[in-house]
Amino acid sequence: MLHRLIAEGEHQQQDFKYEISDARKIARTLSAFANTDGGRLLIGVKDNGKIAGVRSDEEIYMVEAAASLYCIPPVECRMSIHREEGHNVVIAEVDAVERPPVCARLDDGKLCAFVRIADENIVATPVQMALWREATDEVGTLLPFTPREQALLQMLTEAPEPLTLNRFTRLGRLPRHRAVRLLAQFIRFGLIEQRFVAHTFVYTAVEN
Repeated sequence: MLHRLIAEGEHQQQDFKYEISDARKIARTLSAFANTDGGRLLIGVKDNGKIAGVRSDEEIYMVEAAASLYCIPPVECRMSIHREEGHNVVIAEVDAVERPPVCARLDDGKLCAFVRIADENIVATPVQMALWREATDEVGTLLPFTPREQALLQMLTEAPEPLTLNRFTRLGRLPRHRAVRLLAQFIRFGLIEQRFVAHTFVYTAVEN
């Protein structure tokens, strides 16, 4: 099983770690997995897929610390030890949470939510944070589709290229908090989509 997993390489739901020296950094990966589609860490495996092995007790302790102390709220992490080629590899698995975000506590004490895109942990955008907040609204949010909102949606539709949050804010002459919430509402109602292009989040109208 282990060789089959390693053969998959690193992707949205799998990450390799040669070793764990900082529980806070691992918390970022756990946050990203929990906020996206879940995933697993293979600890004791180099980026090139070579099995290096770890001292399993120490690695398990570090992952448990990351999950319980540096993830807010704490995440549940299933751990297993696999012996291969004379080495121990620890697999830590995390499920996607029903109500994100799970935040990671950074070195400066601040909380930051991450998402998993391809094989990277990316800081969640203000728009994504707003989208999560609206998703937990039990009553639901109505989109006031006034001529102003219609014009802003038309601007996104006719833009020659997808717009970043900053450009949408500037072109729409909106307060930033209003732009964030409006983009989140547009996404929630299926009018636009958020894409990650060249390490930048952009927003574009959904093609009918």
